[in-house]
Amino acid sequence: MSDRRIAYFSFEIAIESGLPTYSGGLGALAGDTIRSAADLRVPMMAVTLLYNKGYFHQRLDPNGWQTEEPTVWTPSTYLAEMPARATVRLEGRDVRVRAWKYEVVGASGYRVPVYFLDTNLAENTEWDRGLTDHLYGGDDHYRLCQEILLGMGGVRMLRALGHADIRRFHMNEGHAALLTLELLREEAERAGRTEFRQEDVEAVRGRCVFTTHTPVPAGHDQFPLELVQRVMPDDDYGMDLKDRFCVDLLARILQLPPAQVTDRMRKLVRPGAHLNMTHLALNLSRYVNGVAKKHGEVSRLMFAGYHVDAITNGVHAATWVGGPVQALLDRYVEGWKEDNFSLRYALGIPREELWTAHQEGKRELLEYVNQKSDAGMDLETLTIGFARRAATYKRADLLFADVERVRRIAREQGGLQIVYAGKAHPRDQGGKELIQRIVQAARTLQGDVKVVYLENYDTALARLVTAGADLWLNTPLPPNEASGTSGMKAALNGVPSLSVLDGWWIEGCIEGVTGWSIGKEEDAEDRWARDAESIYEKLEHVVLPLYYRDRARYLDVMRHALALNGSFFNTQRMMQQYVLRAYFAD
Repeated sequence: MSDRRIAYFSFEIAIESGLPTYSGGLGALAGDTIRSAADLRVPMMAVTLLYNKGYFHQRLDPNGWQTEEPTVWTPSTYLAEMPARATVRLEGRDVRVRAWKYEVVGASGYRVPVYFLDTNLAENTEWDRGLTDHLYGGDDHYRLCQEILLGMGGVRMLRALGHADIRRFHMNEGHAALLTLELLREEAERAGRTEFRQEDVEAVRGRCVFTTHTPVPAGHDQFPLELVQRVMPDDDYGMDLKDRFCVDLLARILQLPPAQVTDRMRKLVRPGAHLNMTHLALNLSRYVNGVAKKHGEVSRLMFAGYHVDAITNGVHAATWVGGPVQALLDRYVEGWKEDNFSLRYALGIPREELWTAHQEGKRELLEYVNQKSDAGMDLETLTIGFARRAATYKRADLLFADVERVRRIAREQGGLQIVYAGKAHPRDQGGKELIQRIVQAARTLQGDVKVVYLENYDTALARLVTAGADLWLNTPLPPNEASGTSGMKAALNGVPSLSVLDGWWIEGCIEGVTGWSIGKEEDAEDRWARDAESIYEKLEHVVLPLYYRDRARYLDVMRHALALNGSFFNTQRMMQQYVLRAYFAD
């Protein structure tokens, strides 16, 4: 067990559709990261929470309003229960934790274990048993307890499982940042002390890696210090979280005497006293990165004084390439699964064969869409895909800023049909209203443009939509799209993007070669109107004419999307960069 040198902590991980332990891009990225670690034989293991009732099962009523239902699933169907147990203290109570194991098997047979932490044990109170029921559920109290379980409980579980010699702890977002406090406690205990010192801080910092994923404030967890003090009392954790935590811990982390605690230092615990998990991770990590070049720049502005590198996200190629295109690549690009860089040779695939393979994937998608919605979508009409978490900054309804213009473009340029999917967070009123606006727009366009919003978006549905769409649409409000990965999945299937220049698309867009841009990167004022106008201009004068009247050139864009973007924006390249820069760098 001691050969596992990298411990990867993530609040959500998407392993397979039947395991409802993820909500969106963060979990999908985590799953793809682990798959590539297994392919490349990186000595990694992963830790997450179980979520006995999943994220949720989405239902849309006839008016397009989302409601949520618990997901019913049985962990033992997918996972093996481990005999080890760990204990964490919450509000003076001992909470017992068990782990379930899933092994991700790489291309060469190498296995990466994923441990799902679970408090649903008879010896725990009813409330404590429910702490691993819901992903992103409950209030601050519930969420803080979950993050203690993930960070501190996760470290203790790895020790109980025999993982003593871990070189790096990788925090995939700030949810796991409390693992740093557990490592500090271990360092002090190892030295026979009850309080940590500067050398403990340096030792912990030398072993931690932190990836920040979003500029959106809601993605950076903060907890009132009064709540932290109640849930983690001094006598349980050996530190005064009200006074010494604010001053002494900060002083030690930033290598300044307590008397010199400045406003800059108080970023970790803000006046009004909130524990900021992102700043805790920043201050106790030797290596920090954003998830695209632009996001690295934005993060350096957000977190002035910290060095933030950038490793652009990717997706696991063998997972996201649909069956028909996989068969095509197997014939023309030998060894592409083992060496994703060789996907550049997809430029040599004959156009007509790529079109045939794409049409097979499109047929699978449309059969599913028509069976679920009775929409009557057809194979010959250009189909736009838009599938991702329903958050307002992603502006999924931007396409319908002028529904009459959409109607006219479709009538005059050959036809248009659109497939939407994605869940809104149960407490995100704006996200739910966004879904409802799309459903209402679909009714307004009925008879001219077929629009469907599919329920219960998961990884299986994501594979269908990214493989079967003809064009991938992405409309985030810059600079909020830290990376985005759905367009990468589409590109691996030869599906070009029409996207706002944000996140990965700034790096991936070669205009008219791999896809098309929406708006201009420097646009700021009246962004909604400018971007909507850009979408209509590109659809009416570039994309639809190319698709319907110059298919050979459209297929050239498809081949370039697959060859250029697919060969770079994958987790194989991404994992190699983590190994060289973060995991095994001195």
